[in-house]
Amino acid sequence: MSVRTAPIAHPVDGREIAVARPKHVWRWVAGIVVLAVVAWLLWEIVANPRLDWSIVGDYLFDKRIIDGIWVTIEISILATVLGLVLGVVLAVMKLAHNPVLRWTATGYIGFFRGTPLLVQLIFWYNLAFLFPILIVKIPFTETGVYWDTNAVMTGFTAAMLGLGLNLAAYFAETVRAGIQAVDPGQSEAAYALGMTPAKRMRVIVLPQALRIIIPPTGNEFISMLKTTSLVYVVAGHDLMTNASQIYKQNNQIIELLIVASVWYMVMTAIATLLQSRLERRYGSDAVRMVRKGGVADRLLRKQTAPTAGVLA
Repeated sequence: MSVRTAPIAHPVDGREIAVARPKHVWRWVAGIVVLAVVAWLLWEIVANPRLDWSIVGDYLFDKRIIDGIWVTIEISILATVLGLVLGVVLAVMKLAHNPVLRWTATGYIGFFRGTPLLVQLIFWYNLAFLFPILIVKIPFTETGVYWDTNAVMTGFTAAMLGLGLNLAAYFAETVRAGIQAVDPGQSEAAYALGMTPAKRMRVIVLPQALRIIIPPTGNEFISMLKTTSLVYVVAGHDLMTNASQIYKQNNQIIELLIVASVWYMVMTAIATLLQSRLERRYGSDAVRMVRKGGVADRLLRKQTAPTAGVLA
């Protein structure tokens, strides 16, 4: 690394001062080498005679591909909602004083985080091997409703359950961290107002914790968009499933994988844009609410203000 000098103006009297500034020669060399390697790889792919780009263009807006995109988005949204709702419940259970609730939540999180998602998807899709008939009935009676498991547990249902229940285990830890990030003084103020633990959690703690939890939820949703590619093992009619069915017919494997990759990148880019807006909307507000007085503090001050005025 060589060094060069450059004059700058003194902040007080304006006279020039010689300041040594390094010349990052190797930084430029490394950048040029990386660009050359990337350009070479792209050229080898684009100019490869075995790759037919016309097929990529033909199938980019194929009806089966577009239908798979909508199914992918639908599965991602439903699984994220299911995972977030169940994750909040699990987080509250894990923080509860009741050991049964705490151990149940810990066991659920450990099981779903400890087993592969692919195994879970296949399990739900083949649930009929264990329970051919799903039954909801009044205990100790024969009165109830019966469903054929194969009719209920379709590829779409198995994908939504598998992804949602797995995501809940990860959301539970995120929600737990968000709840614990809320200032303990908020809980103390809620107790001073005479709130029950359930009302304190619902009215005071969770609204503040969710403002911290919402931005990371975007990361999980983006990850869910790409994780849905595993759904092809249960024939969920998502983007990857439909693309695989097409290339099994025409044997244009690489071209259809490129089509799927392009649409996954488009969906990820849109989700990333929405996530950045969520972070701008909730990030700084969450810090101010948690660290500079929250809901319970304001309620407590509002309730005690008239009393203080009377005493004065």
